[in-house]
Amino acid sequence: MDALAELLTAITRRQHEHRRRTVDRLTEALDTGLLSAEMTELSLYYRAKAYKDLDQGAAARAGMRQVADAGGRLALKGRRGLANLARLAGDFPTTLAAVPALGWKGRHHRVLGDILWSHADTAAAVAAFEAGRSEAEQHGAAGERAMMQVRLALAVSFADPDRADDELALAHQLLEGLDQRSHPPRPGRRLDQGRRNRRRRHPRSEPANRHRCRGLPFLHRFVELALAFHHAVRGEEQDQAATIGRLHALTTTGDFAYFTDIAHYMAGLPLPETSTTRWTKSEAGVRSAWRRARQEHLLAGN
Repeated sequence: MDALAELLTAITRRQHEHRRRTVDRLTEALDTGLLSAEMTELSLYYRAKAYKDLDQGAAARAGMRQVADAGGRLALKGRRGLANLARLAGDFPTTLAAVPALGWKGRHHRVLGDILWSHADTAAAVAAFEAGRSEAEQHGAAGERAMMQVRLALAVSFADPDRADDELALAHQLLEGLDQRSHPPRPGRRLDQGRRNRRRRHPRSEPANRHRCRGLPFLHRFVELALAFHHAVRGEEQDQAATIGRLHALTTTGDFAYFTDIAHYMAGLPLPETSTTRWTKSEAGVRSAWRRARQEHLLAGN
């Protein structure tokens, strides 16, 4: 009973504690050997998610693989987790190959949209996120609907700032009623903070420190990438170089290293070394797409 109580406490409090504490709680529950097969699967899954947030990709992949191979109720989520971890590592062909088998429960539209957005294929990414939002509405999944809307707003913000304001407003509306105990810190607020930060001289400290305190370093990278795009559009070379330097420091584990590639592409800069990212099309094609996104903002006067 103590092991089960520790498991439930870890899951309930995971959004309010540092992810390291979540890992420790779940490891203690697993080490007792007293959990049922279903509860063991649940523990492994949420521990793998926490490892992912802590940038411990190898441990996260090992946990998701255990969940996927167990063939239980969470197997599909385990396969989705593996697909997402491949994307975070910059292995987009592997992620794309996993999409057809994911279906609704595996959030296929979300995974596909994330791939497309990373390649600056904004129109297709928006279409995927819209499809995911509609599918979530059909299944009465309010949380997933909100997450799709947040992703849609993020994708649009790099292509159509005027529309982004409306999409962000809808994201806030959808997020408003969600229970914070079962959903992560509001991504709509992170995106809105990122947009407001563009008008500040020192925009990073408050959101960055908050994300680090929660054990969420990946959120900091999104803030920096938004800043990189802003500096690229404005031609602020020194600020761009500083932002790229921070992104590089934030991606030394390998996860999200493609963000550093994208920041170079936005600014039309050569990569300082050979990239480990595996795109679904040529590197030159991805570079051109991100450079074109930057040029479109320039032409629009944003």
